[in-house]
Formats: sequence, C-alpha cells, structure tokens
Amino acid sequence: MMNQHIHCIVNDCHYWAQGNKCEANEILVATDQFGSSQTDKIDAAMATQLTPASAGSCMDTCCKTYVAKGSGKTTVDNVTRMS
Repeated sequence: MMNQHIHCIVNDCHYWAQGNKCEANEILVATDQFGSSQTDKIDAAMATQLTPASAGSCMDTCCKTYVAKGSGKTTVDNVTRMS
C-alpha cells in the first residue's frame, strides 16, 4: 500500500493541519459542475453511490493533481500530467 500525503490549502477546514496537510480519512474529488450542483450532504462517505464523470481538464476540478489519462507526459513520480 502506498503511503499517501493529501495536501490542503483551505485552512478553515476541520481536517486542515499544520504544513497544509489534510487529516481526513477519506476525501471526495469531483468536477466543478458536480460540486456546484450538489448540497453539502454529498461527501466522501457516499462515493460508492455516485456516478463517475469526466472532467476534461484540471481547470474543471478543484483537484490540482488532476491528470488526463493517456496524455503521455510523466514526471519523476511517474504520474502522467497535463501540460
């Protein structure tokens, strides 16, 4: 299992911790369209009940780690990244 580090720059969130770390056990990453159309009651605990959707680009999400599948660009961590 990979040792993951989730970073967060929203310091008024309950799960935010010193060093811009997220201490939540689960997170939900969604498209901006989904996020803006759903109530705050939709969260990570419901993820298995939600329908996946394509974002198209990093700018269509609040996930700044978004990578388009098949873009062919890699970095040191071997994660394919958008240009």
